[in-house]
Amino acid sequence: MTKFSDLGLNPLLMKAIAEEGYETPTPIQAQAIPLLLEDKDLLGIAQTGTGKTAAFALPTLDFMLEFPQKRRARSARVLVLAPTRELAGQIADSFRTYSRHMDCNVQTVFGGVNINAQRRALQGGADVLVATPGRLLDLVGQKAVSLQEVEVLILDEADQMLDMGFIHDLKKIVAQVPKDRQTLLFSATMPKLISDLAQQFLDNPVRVSVTPPSTTAERVDQGVYHVSNNDKLELLFDVLNNPEIDRALVFTRTKHGADKVVRKLLAKGLDAKAIHGNKSQPQRLKALDAFKNGTCKVLVATDIAARGIDIDGISHVVNFEVPNVPEQYVHRIGRTARAGRTGLAVSFVAEDERYYLRDIEKTIGMEVDVLKAPDGTKVDLLPTPDPNERLYKPKGPARGNGGGRSGGGGRGGQRRPQAKAKPQGGAGKPGGKQGGRSRGGKKRKLEGARG
Repeated sequence: MTKFSDLGLNPLLMKAIAEEGYETPTPIQAQAIPLLLEDKDLLGIAQTGTGKTAAFALPTLDFMLEFPQKRRARSARVLVLAPTRELAGQIADSFRTYSRHMDCNVQTVFGGVNINAQRRALQGGADVLVATPGRLLDLVGQKAVSLQEVEVLILDEADQMLDMGFIHDLKKIVAQVPKDRQTLLFSATMPKLISDLAQQFLDNPVRVSVTPPSTTAERVDQGVYHVSNNDKLELLFDVLNNPEIDRALVFTRTKHGADKVVRKLLAKGLDAKAIHGNKSQPQRLKALDAFKNGTCKVLVATDIAARGIDIDGISHVVNFEVPNVPEQYVHRIGRTARAGRTGLAVSFVAEDERYYLRDIEKTIGMEVDVLKAPDGTKVDLLPTPDPNERLYKPKGPARGNGGGRSGGGGRGGQRRPQAKAKPQGGAGKPGGKQGGRSRGGKKRKLEGARG
């Protein structure tokens, strides 16, 4: 079994890893770190909770230690892009944790907070800048930061950034980053748009994939309640009253729905908090802290706001509304099966959601068990549907997964105008590289330097 000590990381990083109590890398760390130490571009397919943040943070910090450089005003050597404030904050915390024994300034910028404080923080420059795309472009436009010194570009949760409408923002950002760089792109899913994006942004990347949907699904005990939409709130209260629940993460598809669920639970005497894009940053942090420390055992979230939340000890996931994207279901239920643990996920399926449930079952390769009503409930569950019934995709507007760009950075989460894309970064790839890369003449000393 591979150990961190086998990967050839700088001793200062090894010291921080040991202080965190880690000895054995996760699968994505074991696969990605050696490749990134060779300066390769990388396309990583991995969900939150697989250890992917350390998979890119450690080799990036190793590069900075091998090639120390004086910090330049209003610049950054490493740029990490993330879809939400929460994920950006967690990535920055990881970089700070592993760089505690080196001189490394980590800054975070995202929307929803005063931009002037972020401008001041960037005046002296940053070694690592973690940002949401909208706020970063605001700061670039105000000349508070330049991207001309970026040597490593990391796009985390790229599929979510596309879902949130950041595609044009990403192209604008990449066009301003030097072509001579290392680029890493991580995504929980691999739709065609991500493949296209990887072709544009990455130079001959290696691909690393861990935790396919079936693996997550097999670790989680799953069940469904067939219930009318009108009875879902009553059923949710009865399910959450189970004393075996330590922490429950409840998913709704809209911000309004999350608030409504919390109001109803509070009215019944059950403490719950909501997290979504309309909440201020202090409100979101307060809700997360209460959930983490156990003072509040129920957190209600939209998919986008919850993306990147990495909290251990979630015993139950409740899909109050079924997602219309099967991969989103896998991502949701995986939050209760971290680090190889098992978990329990239940879904409330109304008649108009049966199509989505069947789509999910095809993706995970198994039928989800139908559950009996909880003891003491007054809710009359719907009959179990005929598995041979022909189902049709619901008509009307596409069901969202979180109500737009909730939780994103820049302009209070408002969607940017969808301007026509312009050719960027010269011919071919926007901001792409031509020929080989040495990052300004810097090459790692791979032979003899790592023992």
